[in-house]
Order: sequence, then C-alpha cells, then structure tokens
Amino acid sequence: MTAALLIGLVAAVLAAIWRDLAVRRIPDTLSASIAAVAILLRAAEGPGALAASLAAALALFVLLFVLFARGWLGGGDVKLATALALGLPPAGVWTLVVATALAGGMLAAGYLLMHRLAAGSVAPAGRQAAILARVAAAEAWRIRRRGPLPYGIAIAVGALTAFGNQFVVQ
Repeated sequence: MTAALLIGLVAAVLAAIWRDLAVRRIPDTLSASIAAVAILLRAAEGPGALAASLAAALALFVLLFVLFARGWLGGGDVKLATALALGLPPAGVWTLVVATALAGGMLAAGYLLMHRLAAGSVAPAGRQAAILARVAAAEAWRIRRRGPLPYGIAIAVGALTAFGNQFVVQ
C-alpha cells in the first residue's frame, strides 16, 4: 500500500510542477489530494508519527504564511509545501526546507540566465523541440514582465528529495 501511495504522491507532485509552470497556479484540489495521501502515509506508521508530522507541518505553515504575508511566496506554494510536509517526519521536513531552498536558488539562477538569453532565441526543429520552444517563449515573456518564479518546481524537487531520503534510506 505504501508503494501505491508514493506513486500517487509523485504523480500529484508532477502535476503540481506542470500546473505551476504552465499557469503559475497550483489548484487547491491538488494540494488537498497531496495532503490526504501524505496523511495516509504517516498514519500507516502510527498515531505518534502522524502527530509529529502534523506538528512539523503546522510549524512550516506558520513560517511560510509569514513569507506569503510579505509577498515573498505564493499561497499555492504555501499550501503545497504544507501538504507535502504532512507526509514527512520532522527531520524530513527539515530536508524538504533545505532541498527546496537549494532548488529555489538554482531555479532563480536559471531564470536570471534565461533573462539574459531571452533576446537571442534559436528556432528548434521537431515536435518535442517545438513544445520546448513554446514553453521557453512563454517563460521568456514572463521573465520580461518580471513575473513570478514557478516556485512549486523547487518545492517539488525538495519534496522528492525528502521523500527519497525517507523511503530509500529505510
């Protein structure tokens, strides 16, 4: 059952990445689904594990809400990170935060680089290249408008790292 839940969780995280990249919105239903699966994962380990995860997720939510209130993070990002934290022990939440911060830094650096390269674009060949070119063109447009980063990508990388550490190490 744990493997099926993990597969469902990874699929939902990939959907969150896609939605954040495509429209810069992470649907509440997706975050709620992730939270439900995450709670089931921790509940399978016992009530103590679930209580520890609830406490750690609440602490993370409070911290992220402060960032949201200052305009530094989107509401969907707060809900996604909190939902993912529900499936991790407190040490895993720390891994989630650190890995997300590192991935966010790399994401920001990539966007700064794309901003510099946005002026000179190369025409791609083939269907897959055309899809990537459309995504790159949309991102270049967002960068020129100083649009927000799709930080859900960084959160997803942090979560996949934390869950990978959690279940591969065991």
